[in-house]
Amino acid sequence: MASTAAGKQRIPKVAKVKNKAPAEVQITAEQLLREAKERELELLPPPPKQKITDEEELNDYKLRKRKGFEDNIRKNRTVISNWIKYAQWEESLKEVQRARSIYERALDVDHRNIALWLKYAEMEMKNRQVNHARNIWDRAITILPRVNQFWYKYTYMEEMLGNVAGCRQVFERWMEWEPDEQAWHSYINFELRYKEVDKARFIYETVLVIVHPEVKNWIKYARFEEKHGYIGHSRKVFERAVEFFGEEHVDEHLYVAFAKFEEKQKEFERVRVIYKYALDRIPKQQAQELFKNYTVFEKKFGDRRGIEDVIVSKRRFQYEEEVKANPHNYDAWFDYLRLVESDADADTVREVYERAIANIPPIPEKRHWRRYIYLWINYALYEELEVKDPERTRQVYQACLELIPHKKFTFAKIWLLCAQFEIRQKNLPFARRALGTGIGKCPKNKLFKGYIELELQLREFDRCRKLYEKYLEFSPENCTTWIKFAELETILGDVDRARAIFELAIGQPRLDMPEVLWKSYIDFEIEQEEYGKTRDLYRRLLQRTQHVKVWISYAQFELSVESEDRLIKCRQIYEEANKALRNCEEKEERLMLLESWRDFEAEFGTDSTRSRVHRLLPEKVKKRRKLQAEDGSDAGWEEYYDYIFPEDSANQPNLKLLAMAKMWKKQQQQEEEEDSQEDSQEQQEQEDPAAVTAGDDKDDGDNDRQDNDEDKDKDERNKPHTKDM
Repeated sequence: MASTAAGKQRIPKVAKVKNKAPAEVQITAEQLLREAKERELELLPPPPKQKITDEEELNDYKLRKRKGFEDNIRKNRTVISNWIKYAQWEESLKEVQRARSIYERALDVDHRNIALWLKYAEMEMKNRQVNHARNIWDRAITILPRVNQFWYKYTYMEEMLGNVAGCRQVFERWMEWEPDEQAWHSYINFELRYKEVDKARFIYETVLVIVHPEVKNWIKYARFEEKHGYIGHSRKVFERAVEFFGEEHVDEHLYVAFAKFEEKQKEFERVRVIYKYALDRIPKQQAQELFKNYTVFEKKFGDRRGIEDVIVSKRRFQYEEEVKANPHNYDAWFDYLRLVESDADADTVREVYERAIANIPPIPEKRHWRRYIYLWINYALYEELEVKDPERTRQVYQACLELIPHKKFTFAKIWLLCAQFEIRQKNLPFARRALGTGIGKCPKNKLFKGYIELELQLREFDRCRKLYEKYLEFSPENCTTWIKFAELETILGDVDRARAIFELAIGQPRLDMPEVLWKSYIDFEIEQEEYGKTRDLYRRLLQRTQHVKVWISYAQFELSVESEDRLIKCRQIYEEANKALRNCEEKEERLMLLESWRDFEAEFGTDSTRSRVHRLLPEKVKKRRKLQAEDGSDAGWEEYYDYIFPEDSANQPNLKLLAMAKMWKKQQQQEEEEDSQEDSQEQQEQEDPAAVTAGDDKDDGDNDRQDNDEDKDKDERNKPHTKDM
C-alpha cells in the first residue's frame, strides 16, 4: 500500500456497483463448501514416516514434540485437553515423573476439572503407584466432596487392593457428607460382601432411615432382615415404618409390602387387618394397587364373605371420597347409605345419616331442598322399619319439621308421613295435631287432601265437612274440591246440601276448571232425575258460553230423557244451536254441530229432515292466504280449507260461482270424451273404408236421434242446477 509524504496511507477507491439486482443463479455457502470438499483442494498430504535409529534422533524428536505441546499450552492454558494429551504422551514414553509434573501444572490451572483428576489417578494406578493414587484420591475428595465418582473409584481401588479397613474408612468419610441413596446402598452391599450383617443393619438403623426416610428404603430394610432370616426384626421394621409415617403421610406401597410379608409367613388374619387398616386411611385415588392386592388375597385365601367385604369396602371408600369432594351431592349420600344399610350395624348407619343430614342446602329455595329432604325421610323410615325404634323415629320427624323454613316453603310429604307414622303407633291425637299444625303454618292442597282422606277413613264426616270448609276458604277456585265436597254430601244422602254446594261453586268469580264443575252439577241433577233443574242448568250455562259441546250435550240430554216429544225437543235444540252459532267465527264448531245433527237425523229422522240438514252442510273450499313474518316481511303463501254455509246470505254468490264452475268442468270433460271418440272413428275409416260406407246408411237414423239428444243435453247444461244451489 503506497504512503504519502505526510506518512498517511491512501485508501483506494472502491468501484461502485452499478447493477445491484440479484444474479439469476444464486450460489450458497453450503454449495461452495460442498464443491471444495468434492475437489479436496485443502487436503494436505500426510507427513512422511520417520524412523528413529539412535538416541540423538530420539532426543531431537522429544524436544520437537515437547516444544509443540508447550506452544499449544502457551497459546491457551485453559484447554485441558492439551494438558491431558501432553501428559498421556509423556506417559507413553514411560516418563511418569514428567507426566505427573504436567498433571500438577494442569491442576494449578483448573483444579475443579473432574476428567483431569480421573486421568491423573488412572495414570498412577496403571503404573502401580498406589500411594500416589491414594494421595490423588484424597486430594480430589477433599476439594470436590460432592463428586460421587471420586468416592466410587477410591473405594473400588481400595477393595481391589484388599484393604477392607481402608475401604470402610473411605465409606465412613463419604457417608459424613450424606450422599444420595445409591451411595448408602453401595456401602451396605460392601459390608454384606464381607458378611458384616450387623454393620449393615447399623447403617440401615442409624443413617439410611434418618437421612433418606422414604417408603422404599424402609421396605428395603425390612426385606434385608427377612432375607437374612430375622422375621421378627422385619415385622418390627414394618411396624415402625407405619408408626413413623402416621396417618398424614401414608403410602399404599408400604402396606402392600407389609401385607405380602405377612402372607409369606402364613399370617392371613394379620394380612386382612393390614389391608382394612390401610383402606380406612388412604384416599381412594391413591389406593388402587391396595384394592387390587386385597381382592387377590381374598380370592386366594378368603371365603365368600371376605370377598364381599372387599367389594363393599372398595365401594364404601369410593363413596367416602365422593362425599368429601362434594358434601352436597345427595345422590352420592343415597348410594352410600344404601350400601351401609345392607351391611353395617345400626350405629354406623346412624352415623352416616347424621353426617348426611348435616349438609343443609346453602340456599333457602325449594328446588335445592327437594333431594335433601329425602335423606330425612329415609332416615325416619330406617329407624321405624329396620331398627324398630318409634321414639327415635318421632325425634327424626320433629327435627326435620323444625329445620324446614316453613315461612318460605314446606313439604307436605313430611307432614303426611309424620301423621301416618303416629297413626301406625295408634296415636290419633298426635297425627291430627301434626296435620293441623301443618295446615296452620303453611296450608297446601296436598295437606288438606291428606287430612280429609284420613278423616274419611276414620268415618269422621263432621271433621271432613269442617276441613272442606277450611280448604275452600283457602282455595275457592279449586273446582275439584267443590266436586268432592258435593259428592261427600251426596253419599251421606244430603241432596239439598250438595245442591247448595254446587250453587256456591258455580257462583265463584274465578274457577280453574269451570267446565268440569258444570258437568258434575248437571250429572248430579240427572242422577237425581231432576230434569227440569237440569234444563235450567243448561240454559244458565248457555247464557255464559255458547260452546258447541254444550249445545250437543244439551241435545243428547233431551234425547236421553224418556218422553214422547224427546225427538222434537232434541231437534229444537239443534235448530236453536244452529241459529246461535251462525255468527260464530269458528266454523269448525258449527260444522261439528251440523254433523252431530246429521247423525241424529240419520238415526231418528225422516227423509225430509235428513234432506234439510244435508242442505245446511257447508261446502269445503281450498283457499290461499298470505303469511307475514314477525318483522312484517312477506313469508310466502299457505293453503287452508274454508267452509261456505248455504244459509249465509253473503255466501250465495259464492255458491252460484261454485255451481257454474262445476258445470264448466263437467262440460269440459264431455267435450274431451267426444273428441276422443271422433279420433277413434277416423282411425277406423282409414283402416277399413268399405265397412264404414256400408254402415253409413244403417246409422243415419241413429245419428238423427243422437243429434236431437245432444240438443236436449245442451239446453239442460245451460240451466242452473238446483241441487248445487
